[in-house]
Amino acid sequence: MSGKPRLTYLNGRGRMEPIRWLLAAAGVEFEEVYLETKEQYDKLIKDGFLLFQQVPLVEIDGMKMVQTRAIMSYIAGKYNLYGKDLKERALIDMYVEGISDLMQMILMFPFSPPDAKEKNLESIKERATNRYFPVFEKVLKQHGQDFLVGNKFSWADVQLMEAILAVEEKVPDVLSGFPQLQVFKTKMSNMPTIKKFLQPGSPRKPPPDAHYVETVLKVFKK
Repeated sequence: MSGKPRLTYLNGRGRMEPIRWLLAAAGVEFEEVYLETKEQYDKLIKDGFLLFQQVPLVEIDGMKMVQTRAIMSYIAGKYNLYGKDLKERALIDMYVEGISDLMQMILMFPFSPPDAKEKNLESIKERATNRYFPVFEKVLKQHGQDFLVGNKFSWADVQLMEAILAVEEKVPDVLSGFPQLQVFKTKMSNMPTIKKFLQPGSPRKPPPDAHYVETVLKVFKK
């Protein structure tokens, strides 16, 4: 074992992608194991690797961690991306939870029935432009700083950057009414660790395609 965190999930975004983003933003290299069959998944459960019979699974610092939120809290705390005190941590948590609600819609979108896709896409656009992005536009404008919390790069910034790019893939002009977020996106894109993660050949996964959806349904079928 190399000492690098080891990530077990499918070869696609899903619930592992925000974890990949956070590790990459912290400048941490990691290894990945991809599930391709139901048998691999069942074996992880049988061997006691998955506390709640769910992936993502991240092996880090001698722990076998499950539950996306717990994994990300640990990584953010370990790599100093979780604020300087409890108040800053609470703000980061609030922002992360809000972004997660938006990302959940994007996560489920590829599994929408064909006749619901257009409606679901409209919902993503409406929520992003009317509920979620205005919050962050206002925060950045009010305090006039580069980052969301404490004028320091944090987990909340990473999560927001991931969400902006994910929504833009579906709604390319989504930031047209958000000048602060446009500046934020440019600054984040130029941070060395994020810039590296956005290059071709990085561990960042492409948007889910039909093959990914098929693999998810095959691996997790009841």
